[in-house]
Amino acid sequence: MRPLQRITLAVATGLGLGYMPVASGTFGTLVGVPLALALAVWYQAWWWQVAVALVMTLLAVPVCEAAERHFGKKDDGRIVADEWMLFPLCTIGLPLLEHWMVLLPLCFVVSRACDVIKPPPARQLQVLPGGTGIVIDDFIASLYALAINHLLWWLVLA
Repeated sequence: MRPLQRITLAVATGLGLGYMPVASGTFGTLVGVPLALALAVWYQAWWWQVAVALVMTLLAVPVCEAAERHFGKKDDGRIVADEWMLFPLCTIGLPLLEHWMVLLPLCFVVSRACDVIKPPPARQLQVLPGGTGIVIDDFIASLYALAINHLLWWLVLA
């Protein structure tokens, strides 16, 4: 296997967490937690967070597509780049720096719940082929999670 393929697989499997025998998506999402915190440190303006989250989303598509070709199975459970690369989307605009001990676990749980439930149209869109189908359902679920996280922050926690 060529070095670029190895790197792509490492990214796609969340540095190997996608190989967990159970809940690989949940374990894979853990890679996105420090990423979300780092983005909050480096890009404190919400619009920068949006820009970086969109770039991460677009990068996830070819990574997931390459991994799907490698594994030879539609949306193989070992592919978790869609979970961890899109996790920062769930935290945009939240005061992570000041309240990370509360917000990161909350965002993690809400994100995982939305990914499992896949509210419409997330579930319907995952039938799209290749990396687009792998990523689009997580993108939609992450938008739901972002809205829920903001509601919880402003109505309960703030």
